[in-house]
Amino acid sequence: MSPLRRIRQAIREEHYRISTHANDEMAEDDLEIADIEHIVLTGKMFKKLTQDTRGIRYTIVGETTDRRRGYVVCRFLDSGTPLIITAYI
Repeated sequence: MSPLRRIRQAIREEHYRISTHANDEMAEDDLEIADIEHIVLTGKMFKKLTQDTRGIRYTIVGETTDRRRGYVVCRFLDSGTPLIITAYI
């Protein structure tokens, strides 16, 4: 299964985590959980960054619930659970 499909499945099942940093960034850009979920569920893979020693990071780009262009960056934890690292407009 592709990383995007795995992340989407986790979003649908509400089996993912959001970092403190992501929460801070979301607040700065007036983003809600629904926006993050909408970006992931309807967006597309934008970047795959493999140089991070903590694991591959995936950037997904899409629209928020109010049609702003948004980005969600995540990686998989050792358990396989997606961790939202940051989200921004």
